Parts: sequence; C-alpha cells; structure tokens
Amino acid sequence: MKQIIITLIFFMSSLLGQFQSPVSLSAKIDSNARSGEVVKVVVTAEMDSEWKIYALRDQGEGPIATRVTVLGDIIKDSGLVEEAEPIEKYDDGFLTITKTHQGGAIFTAPILLNEDIPPGAYNLEVVVLFQVCNESLCYPPKEEFITVPITIDSGDPREDRLAIVLVSDVFDKSGNINLEAAIDQGFFSFVLLAISMGFLALLTPCVFPMIPITVSFFTQQGESKQGKPLKNAIIYTLGIIATFSILGFILALTLGASGANQLASNPWVNLFIAALFIYFALSLFGMYEIEVPQKLRQFSLNQEGRGGVIGTLFMAVTFTLTSFTCTVQFVGLLLVAASQGQWFWPMIGMIVFSAAFAFPFFFLALFPQYLAKMPKSGGWLNSVKVVMGFLELAAAFKFLSNTDLVWGWGFFSHNAVLAVWAVLMLLVGFYLLGKIQLPHDSPLVSVSVPRLMLSAAFLTFGLYLTSGLFGQRIHGIIYAYLPPIVEADTGAVSTNGNSMAEDFKWYRDLEKGLSEAKVTSKPVFIDFTGYTCTNCRWMEANIFTKREVKDRFNEMILVQLYTDGGPNHRENQEYEIERFGTAALPFYVIISPNDEIITTFPGMTRDLNNFLDFLDEGLAG
Repeated sequence: MKQIIITLIFFMSSLLGQFQSPVSLSAKIDSNARSGEVVKVVVTAEMDSEWKIYALRDQGEGPIATRVTVLGDIIKDSGLVEEAEPIEKYDDGFLTITKTHQGGAIFTAPILLNEDIPPGAYNLEVVVLFQVCNESLCYPPKEEFITVPITIDSGDPREDRLAIVLVSDVFDKSGNINLEAAIDQGFFSFVLLAISMGFLALLTPCVFPMIPITVSFFTQQGESKQGKPLKNAIIYTLGIIATFSILGFILALTLGASGANQLASNPWVNLFIAALFIYFALSLFGMYEIEVPQKLRQFSLNQEGRGGVIGTLFMAVTFTLTSFTCTVQFVGLLLVAASQGQWFWPMIGMIVFSAAFAFPFFFLALFPQYLAKMPKSGGWLNSVKVVMGFLELAAAFKFLSNTDLVWGWGFFSHNAVLAVWAVLMLLVGFYLLGKIQLPHDSPLVSVSVPRLMLSAAFLTFGLYLTSGLFGQRIHGIIYAYLPPIVEADTGAVSTNGNSMAEDFKWYRDLEKGLSEAKVTSKPVFIDFTGYTCTNCRWMEANIFTKREVKDRFNEMILVQLYTDGGPNHRENQEYEIERFGTAALPFYVIISPNDEIITTFPGMTRDLNNFLDFLDEGLAG
C-alpha cells in the first residue's frame, strides 16, 4: 500500500514535469534485411542498478507488464518478443509475486517483412509501455515511441532468415483468450474479438430474465405514450453500454478485478433486484399504477415507472446488474487489465463488447412500443403484460435465492423455488384459458387456437417442474436458474438431486487437495465457482453429469473454490486473479501434484468434446 501511495504522488508530480524517468530507451535493427525476411528489433532499457523494469508476461495483480510493439507499413507479421529470464520474487509493494529485470533489460522483437518491398531506406516505429520501480517507489506507467531506421537490400530472402515464432493465437486450444495476443494483432482484430464475445455472451443464462422485463417495460411505455419509441430504444441501448463500461471500470479500480462479480453476487443487490421485479410484476397484474403516489417518485424504485429518460436509464442499470456474472472470460480479462492501471484497451473492449451485448435489446425495446400503438391492442396486449408479470415474478425468486445462499437463510431452497416456479407456470396456463381474471382483463368469450396452444405449453411446463419435486431430473438451462443443493457436511453442490459428493470427494481447500494429489500422483482439477453463478450450475447439470466426464474425474483430485461466499472466498478470489489473471466464473484449472499449471479452461461451454479434450490434456500432463 505504501508503494502504491508513493506511486500516486510521483504520478501527479510527473504530470507537472518535476521528475525524469530513470529509464533510457534505445532501439536498433540487428542487421540489414531483404524483403520477405525476418529481422529483429533490439530494444535496450538502461537504468541504474537500484531500478527494475517489469517483464513482458505473467505479472501478478499490480505492476504493469512491459509491452514492446513494432509498427510499420513494411511489416507483414510480428513474432513473440524475447527477453532474458526475469527475476521472480514476492513484491512487498504490490503484495504479489512479480517478474522483473534489475538494472536494465534487452527485448528482442522479431518481425516478418513484406515480400514486395523495394530496396531502400525505411523507418519503423517501436512503442514501449513500461513501469519502473525501486525498493521504495514506482513511477507511473509510461509509453515511449522510438523511430528506428532500416535498410532493405536487394535480393531474394535467405533461407536462414525465414523462421519466426508468431505471437500466440487469440484463443488457445482450450478456448482461453490471450489478451496480449489480441491487442498485438491490431485495433480492428481486437474490436472484432470484442464484438464476437459480446454476441456469444447473449447465449448465457443470465440474459434471459431481462427479456420479459424489457418487453413488459417498453410495452407500458408504448401504452402510456411516454417518449418516442426509437428515442427510448436508443437511450436504453446507450444506457446499457455506458453503465456496463463505467460501472465495470469503477468496480475494477475500487474493488479490483473481481469487483463486478462482487457486485453481482452481493446479497443486497440481489435483494434489490428481486424487490424491483416483484414490484413491477404486481403493477403488470393491475394491482396499482407505478406513477403514484407522487411523493415516492423521488426514489429510484419508482423512477422506473415514470418512463422517459430516467426510467429507461434505470432499466439499463438493472440490465447491467443482472448480466454481469455471465459475461464469460473476456470481460474478466479486461477488468484485470483495468485494475492493473491499463486504460485504452480495456475501455475500448468494454464499450464494443457491451454494444454487441445490448444490440438485440434495442429491437426488444423498440417493437413492443409500436405494438402497443396498434388499433385494438388493448385486450391481447394486456394478456401479454400479465404473462410477462408471471415471468418477472419467477425471475425475482432467482435473485431471492441468491441472497439466501450468501446469507444462509435456508428458506428459498432448491425445492422451494422449484415449487414456486411450478405453481406460477400452472397459473399462467389457467390464466390463458380464462380461468383467472385480473383487474384490467376484458371478459374472454372464447379461447383462440394460439392462446390454447400457449396455455398447453405453460401447463405442460408447470407439470414438468412439478415432477422435479418428486425425484425427476430437471435438465438444461432450467436447472442453471435454480439454487443449488448445498451439502451441509461437505459444502459440495448437488446436481439435479444427485450429489456430486456421492460420486466424488470434492475438497474445499486447495492445500488439502494438493496433499492428496502428492500421495496418489493424480492431477488436481480446480473448479472456480460461485453459489450465485448461473453458468456454473449449467456446467454442473449438463457437462459434469456426463459419463465421459465422470470417468476422467475418477482419475483426478477434485477441488471446488467458491469466490462469492463461504469460507475463504476472498482468498479464493485473489488466488484466481493473481495466478490465472481472470475473475471469470466458472473457470477450470488442472495442476500437477507439484502445483504446476498443466492447462486451463474458461467459462461455460456447450461443446462436450472440447471439455473432454481439456480433461485429457490435464491427465496427459
């Protein structure tokens, strides 16, 4: 902490020009080259022996890793930047293990030249981002630009100058994202990655509760003619982008890389969202109008009902809070980078990711407002609102169960929430048949065929959920929303009523797992999970239960580390971030009995073979 405070003082002082960096940078080409050849750019950092500069890779949380980038129109591809073996030790200033070069460093950046470069003199630009420290203070991160001349000779490329070790792919074979590689591939490649990850995040379970919320909210706005539909939809979308990006950065800077997960799993936040959903659902049932009473409009809960810009932005914040935990590994890496002091790439990534993530909800916000303006829309549109109200009420119990899990009430248990959902779905079915009438409903003279079919679907679904109370396995995404069954003795989570503890022994302490691994010579499978993690439940219900996975689990020591509740969850959070550079849940790691990383696997997957390949690599390592 002392070192961080001194760093902030020096940062402010450097802005005023009072300090000069103790690092002197220079760069040169190792030799003349021909078009199509590999040439090496040698960057030298000189400093007194008391100073140290941080290595290129595998830094803990805190210091900024050095980055060397070579730019130029004559470059076809960039290779992996080389450095001498760094000094690895615990840093008292940053409270983590760091890798440094003491008293200076040399970095060698190989580049592959284009094949059609005419002979002559050219310039390359080398960009070096670095942070320098001594035992008592650190200078703020600095970026320097160096112009390096290069001479291209005539002739064909030489055979001994064609080999290059390219920068790692953005995704490794296990699906992990290499953020440095993504950045090194250029701005547009990084943006494309952020867009693709944003669309993929839409397939995760956390997004689905916001669909009925969005439709019902903007249906009400359309009926009350509050604002123009296109304007409301644009404000909603921009609100999601802004709150997602700004809130993520604030949390990363104040609570660290796990800040977003801490907020999303916070029991008070979940309790607030549940209360909001219940409040809104009851208004859809016709119990009251949210616009009254007047004196309560000043509170945020009633801002939603006022419509307009404030209410729309409030819905955007609600969307952000409910979906933070399902933004897979990409946002986790960005928040880690932000917590370490990087700004440009994390901000661009968050904005682009959230824009892609929010894009479909632009149309979900737009169309209901136009539907509400259609002639004779009153009767059937009110039925839509009531159905949405039932779905919102069901979603509220998901967030109530999250609070229950963290605080340990034991009231909103797996079976309790399942029973509530079953009753609500049956009530929807009876409502669509006209057996239940609410205050704003018109008398139902006859049941249309679409209404009958929809009623049958809800009644069937309600009976299916009811069967889960009598031992039937609840499959797929439904199980992911239900609160887990936590074994009182082991702390393990049951899967569809069949406890994983019955088949396997899950350790809750990594040290105990490693001790067992040393005795049995088995690799250790670490499951970074959370009680409130919807994606974790999906993996447990749909992947962990597969026979092929169980067979491989038999050959491993299994460890579950919870990061949102339970004993040592803070330590588990810090361990995941500091060692593996991510705060994503779920996150899977296989290590050797000697605590060496064999392989990692990020997030949720629907590809069983991909997960099996990960397990096989761990067993082979």
